[in-house]
Amino acid sequence: MKLILLGAPGAGKGTQAERLCKTLDIPTISTGNILRAAIKNGTPTGLKAKSFMDAGQLVPDEVIIGIITERLAEKDCEKGYILDGVPRTIAQAEAMEKAGIVFDAVVSIEIADEVIMERMGGRRVCESCGASYHVTAVPSKQEGVCDSCGGKLVQRKDDAPETVKARLEVYHKETEPLKAFYAQRGLLKTVENQPTVEENTQAILRALGK
Repeated sequence: MKLILLGAPGAGKGTQAERLCKTLDIPTISTGNILRAAIKNGTPTGLKAKSFMDAGQLVPDEVIIGIITERLAEKDCEKGYILDGVPRTIAQAEAMEKAGIVFDAVVSIEIADEVIMERMGGRRVCESCGASYHVTAVPSKQEGVCDSCGGKLVQRKDDAPETVKARLEVYHKETEPLKAFYAQRGLLKTVENQPTVEENTQAILRALGK
């Protein structure tokens, strides 16, 4: 099962990807996590990406596609994978098609902008392993501490209100057109945002016929 999760920033793609990878037994490939690892390690790609991310802008396509292609060639992706955070533009989607990267389904999580503004204010991310939490929806067992690795939980700069607003504008302009792109290919499945994380997971699995 080769999947893409689509949705605005803060729609819950990362949380759902983590849950789906356990159910479907395939890895989640999060561009955000790969990029953040590159930034933390101070690689040339990471430093290049950082300047764009800090401004709430999209990282250039050639950087993204290169990172993704390398990752999908690894052994754990043989049975399938879940892509979270890429493609973000029609150009990226076309570049992935040219690179021979194919999908079985594209799931779009539908959620209102105002819900996202509220939600992202409470988002916290582990600065060590990149695990994602929310102060009310998905809290860590101990406040400010990651359940997985014991790292410190922080609010990312791109979760600040003014950055979120800018990111939503970019999403509607650049990424939302992907829904029509994949609908034309018969791959799109839309899932309305549900009241709980668990209900969202079940709705996605139903859409995938699982």
